[in-house]
Amino acid sequence: MLSTDALYNMRRATNVFAQVLATLATLFGLFWLAWIVYTTLTNGLAALDLDLFTKMTPPPGDDGGMLNAIFGSIAMSLLGVLFGAPIGVLAGTYLAEFARTRWTAGLGETIRFVNDILLSAPSIVLGLFVYTLVVAPMGHFSAFAGAVALAFIVLPVVVRTTDEMLRLVPAQMREAALSLGVPQWKVTMQVLYRASLPGIVTGILLALARISGETAPLLFTALNNQYWTTDLSQPMANVPVVIFQYAMSPFEAWHTLAWAGAFVLTLFVLLISLAARAIVARSRIVHD
Repeated sequence: MLSTDALYNMRRATNVFAQVLATLATLFGLFWLAWIVYTTLTNGLAALDLDLFTKMTPPPGDDGGMLNAIFGSIAMSLLGVLFGAPIGVLAGTYLAEFARTRWTAGLGETIRFVNDILLSAPSIVLGLFVYTLVVAPMGHFSAFAGAVALAFIVLPVVVRTTDEMLRLVPAQMREAALSLGVPQWKVTMQVLYRASLPGIVTGILLALARISGETAPLLFTALNNQYWTTDLSQPMANVPVVIFQYAMSPFEAWHTLAWAGAFVLTLFVLLISLAARAIVARSRIVHD
């Protein structure tokens, strides 16, 4: 039987070994992340110019930009958030506030389970689903279908975030408001939403950052359009699909545009992530 000192030394050695493995795994992941970011920044900055924001996507052999693709990405991403976020907030509110009784707890757990499946579902599967649901009946690709596909990606993120943020609100706040005779809906709107608003907004911003770079669902729904259009019922250019098509092409000018688009997309995601972190940090300062 090992002595107390031997057991202590064994546990300490095991702890050090685990820490070394965790550190090496972290450094391994950070190395590849830094390499990807460095490659994107160096190639993207070299290709960045004013034409990118003022000219349309060019035909083979010509110079151009991504004005129509940038507009299409902004339009479909905002529509996706507009479609998915309100439903996600309402569903998260139901899970946190109304699925607590004995009769609804089972339904709430089922909804959370389904939401987790949707959260981890490959985006290409969601794109294929929207293709069957919207594109096939319409008979053609459209920006509206692309926005619907993005909304399905936004929905589970917002549901999870809203559910978690509302459950973090102290029960004393609910009880104090209800003891004053305030209706449940008014407690939710004026007390719980105010307390959890920074977390909910952060979740929406993170969902926006995620859908801004999605390519697979847009290939099945919005596809692409070389020309400028604001018609949501027609195919619309978008930055991820343009990057995919131009990076796979044999034309050097298109490769340059693909790097520039990747740089702009990476910068946008970075700014959204920083904004989300700033909201969380500000919320912590206010609460402290």
